[in-house]
Amino acid sequence: MSGHSHWATIKRKKGAADAKKGQVYTRLAREIVMAARDGGGDIGSNVRLQLAIDRARAQNMPKDNIERAIKRGTGESKDGTDFEQIYYEGYAPHGIALMIECATDNRNRAVAEIRHALTRGGGNMAEVGSVAWQFTRTAYFYLPVAGNDPDKVFELAVEGGANDVIVEDEDIEIVAPVEAFKTIGDKLGSANIHPDEAGIRMTPSQEIELPVDNTLQVMKTIETLEELDDVQDVFSNMKITKEAMAALEGE
Repeated sequence: MSGHSHWATIKRKKGAADAKKGQVYTRLAREIVMAARDGGGDIGSNVRLQLAIDRARAQNMPKDNIERAIKRGTGESKDGTDFEQIYYEGYAPHGIALMIECATDNRNRAVAEIRHALTRGGGNMAEVGSVAWQFTRTAYFYLPVAGNDPDKVFELAVEGGANDVIVEDEDIEIVAPVEAFKTIGDKLGSANIHPDEAGIRMTPSQEIELPVDNTLQVMKTIETLEELDDVQDVFSNMKITKEAMAALEGE
């Protein structure tokens, strides 16, 4: 299982993501806007939008807020702020490369806050293109083993064009070319299989393994970045070892 997914799992277990309800709604609304903008407002054909709405409902986000976000994404409504999706590049401590995904209405604010978080953590912003070449955009799905048939998931994912299906004790990950995202999502949906996570992410071509204490230092920087309102996700080329996982879960 990838380091990024391990970190996402830890956050789910700890309930650490977005303690303030207002921040939760802001981030969820942006996710819905971007999903609707990219794939349209029909949840039947837009897996990413369906998952964003499911997450919003799980946080008791009002129905009106969800509908407004969808309309803003599809262009039916100009009410509210217009967000743009941007990737910023940077380095965490110990030379770990970062791709920072943002949905923002103010680039200057986003850059200033990201630069401050990186500098405070011992990292720095990077020139455009100096980090991106180390990552590839991929389609990604995550499902728990519980309640799902790994063999069936594997079969559907491969039929849909997946490059890799990783099955571990509790987790199933599907990695595929970006263009296979909708096909795989449709195949899973038609079999009444619903991923916990699905989206486009930046996958590193190579991962760097660090000592546990250095890994924890990098993860604190990543967590600080993820707490910024404009930041939707952070991808790194750091490998999280079992020892580091145990230390992270014990914090």
